[in-house]
Amino acid sequence: MKFFWASLKEDLALTDRLMFLCTLTLALWGVFCIYSAAAGSNGRGLDFAFRQAAWLAFSVFVMLFIMIVGHRKMLEGAYWLYGLALFLLFLTDIFAPKVNGAQSWLRFGGLQFQPAEFTKIAIILVMSKFLSRYPPLDFKTFMAGLAVISLPVLLVLIHPDAGSALVYLVISFGMLLAAGTPMKYLGGLIGLGLAAIPLMIVFVLKEYQRNRILVFIDPMRDPLGAGYNVIQSRIAVGSGGFSGKGFMLGTQSKLKFLPEPHTDFIFSVFSEEFGFIGNMVLILLFTILLFRIILTGIRSRDRRCKILVAGVASWLWFQMFESIGMSIGLMPVTGLPLPFLSYGGSSLLATFIALGLVASVYIEGVNNKRGF
Repeated sequence: MKFFWASLKEDLALTDRLMFLCTLTLALWGVFCIYSAAAGSNGRGLDFAFRQAAWLAFSVFVMLFIMIVGHRKMLEGAYWLYGLALFLLFLTDIFAPKVNGAQSWLRFGGLQFQPAEFTKIAIILVMSKFLSRYPPLDFKTFMAGLAVISLPVLLVLIHPDAGSALVYLVISFGMLLAAGTPMKYLGGLIGLGLAAIPLMIVFVLKEYQRNRILVFIDPMRDPLGAGYNVIQSRIAVGSGGFSGKGFMLGTQSKLKFLPEPHTDFIFSVFSEEFGFIGNMVLILLFTILLFRIILTGIRSRDRRCKILVAGVASWLWFQMFESIGMSIGLMPVTGLPLPFLSYGGSSLLATFIALGLVASVYIEGVNNKRGF
C-alpha cells in the first residue's frame, strides 16, 4: 500500500495537469447537466447525478491505477483483453435483453455494463501492438490490420449498434494513419466504405436506423415520429441564444419535449441552458484536451505509444463531433454519448481508462526527458 501511494504521488507530480484539469472540468460539468436534464424528463435528476458522480469517483481511481500500472503492462496483455472483449460481445449478442431494438447491455447479478464501450480499449491496445510489430506498409499487412478490427465490428453490428461500429472504424483509421499506412490504401478504404453505404442501408441497417438517415436528410418528413427527436433538439439548441436560459431553466427538457435529454441529447440541454458562450467554452475544453493528447503522441519516441494515442484521440474526437453534430442536425442520430457529459457509467469508465493510458505515455516521456 505504501508503494501504491508513493507511486501515485510521484506520477501525479509528473502528469499533464492541463489535460487532467480539462478532463475533471468536463466530467463535473456533466454531472450538473445530468442533474438538470433528468430532473425534467423523469424527476430523477438527483438520483442520476449521484450515480454519475459515483461512477466519476470510481473512474478517476481507475485512471490513477492505470497510470501506476503503466501502458506497457497493459500492452503486454493486449491479446488477452482483445479475446475477452470479443467473448463479451458474443455473449451480448446471445443473452443481452433488447432495449429500443438493440442488445447492448450485459447483466451479471446487480452489475450492468456495455461491453461495446470497453472493447474500444481492447481495440486500441491490440492494434497498437499489432501495427507496431507488423507495420501496414504493404497490402498484406494492411489487410491483416483490417482483419483484426473486422471481428468486433461484425459483432456489434449484430446487436445492432451501428454507432459503436463507426467508432471502431474511426479508431482503426486513425491508428492506421499513425502507423504510416500509405495513402493509396487509406484512400481505397474510404472509397470502399462510401461505395458500401447503399448496400448497408438496404441489407444491414434495421428499419429504425434507415429512418434516422432519412430524417437526417429531411426531419419534416416525419415530424411526429422519427424526425421528432432532431426537431426538438434543434429547438433546444436554438432557444439557448447567446448566453442561455440559465442552469435548470431550460424549457425543452423540463417540459419533456426533448427525448433522452440526459443521454443522447445532453448537448441540447447544455446549449439551452448555457447558450453560445457555454458551447464555446465546452468546445474549447475539448480542443485543449485533444491537443494535449495529440501532443503526447507526437512527442513520444515509442511507435506503439504514438499509435495508441492516435486511437484515443480519434475516438474522443469522433464521438464529440458526432454527438454535437446530431444534436444540431448536421449528423445522423446514432445514440453515441457525448464524452464526459452523457449519463452512463460504462462510457465514462472506458474514457477514463483511455486517458489513464495517455497519461502513462506522458509520464514516461517526462521521466525520459523527451521534450515534455
